[in-house]
Amino acid sequence: MFPDRFSNLPAYAFPRLRALLDVHKPGGPVRHMTIGEPKHAFPEWVENVIAAHVHEFGMYPPNEGTPELRQAIAGWLSRRYGVAVDPETQVMPVNGTREGLYNAAMALCPETKAGGQPVVLTPNPFYQVYMIAAISVNAEPVFVPATAETGHLPDYESLPEAVLQRTALAYICSPANPQGAVADRDYWERLIALAERHDFQILADECYSEVYRDTPPPGAMAVARAMGADPERVVIFHSLSKRSNLPGLRSGFVAGGPGSVARMKQLRAYAGAPLPLPIQRVSERVWADEAHVDASRALYQAKYALADRIFGNVPGYMPPQAGFFLWLPVDDGEAAALKLWRETGVRVLPGAYLSRETAQGNPGAGYIRVAMVADIEETEAGLTTIRSCLYGQEQ
Repeated sequence: MFPDRFSNLPAYAFPRLRALLDVHKPGGPVRHMTIGEPKHAFPEWVENVIAAHVHEFGMYPPNEGTPELRQAIAGWLSRRYGVAVDPETQVMPVNGTREGLYNAAMALCPETKAGGQPVVLTPNPFYQVYMIAAISVNAEPVFVPATAETGHLPDYESLPEAVLQRTALAYICSPANPQGAVADRDYWERLIALAERHDFQILADECYSEVYRDTPPPGAMAVARAMGADPERVVIFHSLSKRSNLPGLRSGFVAGGPGSVARMKQLRAYAGAPLPLPIQRVSERVWADEAHVDASRALYQAKYALADRIFGNVPGYMPPQAGFFLWLPVDDGEAAALKLWRETGVRVLPGAYLSRETAQGNPGAGYIRVAMVADIEETEAGLTTIRSCLYGQEQ
């Protein structure tokens, strides 16, 4: 039986979606635009690398990752952000960012903060692992609206002093899922300064960092270094799922101060699941290659232009700065998703399923999330259908 703190959780987003839609017949050819599962091609040589190391499935992999993989990750961080990290003490491979984001709370959240129950801050809407991680460590999750009024990023500075004093961890996703907003350097500087004043750690989910329109999003670790912040202040998370179109590889990493990474390694030694060696071997190669990332990004940039053309005159449309989701305004997200399914066969996700009810309401209720992960032709067909069904024909 689950502990009481799990008893009032809403169903996860996708079971809720199936319950909403699957009792109805689709109104046309089924188009899946719900899950952020990249469909672009990954490098052709991936299968060859795995095949060359398939015999290593017969070996226990090192918990902390191979030296070669940790060095490849450190090299990528240096090239991408200009930050130097020690691959021995500041990097650990993880099974995708979700595992890392969950276990970071398990390893880093104290039992008390300022004499009370610790607080874990999360944007609202949010990637659902942030909430369950907070609940799992018996912290109080505080859901901070990330709406159009706040630039679709949470305004943690606006929180009461009493909340900030008890804050132990603050999750932040940039580029943001689902809105595609990017935390600029000023945003990071203000958040890091806030964390320094109130002594909490920032868990920066940057897994969409390589999918953007034109300007690479700044990294939290690079900004913290430039500010001279505590080296333990920021912990970052990256993955090959979105960057390299390899969601099934389940390969990512966490990087941060030596103390934080040591605590996560200790947890991994007891309860973690290290990446199989063939997966580590191919990950070494993938982190070292940028050609496939550039090619994939160009395809997403074409989809941004497509979305801007189709929805550009829809009131409230916000062109995503990065990532591959559209966060489209509607009167009611559930009603819009059901209408699309019953009339056209297009599946999208109601925004309320990614948000938490608060005293101010559900900030995702008036949106749907649309994943632009299919090829350009399939994406255009889906977006055109959404436009016609929910907003009328293009002008």
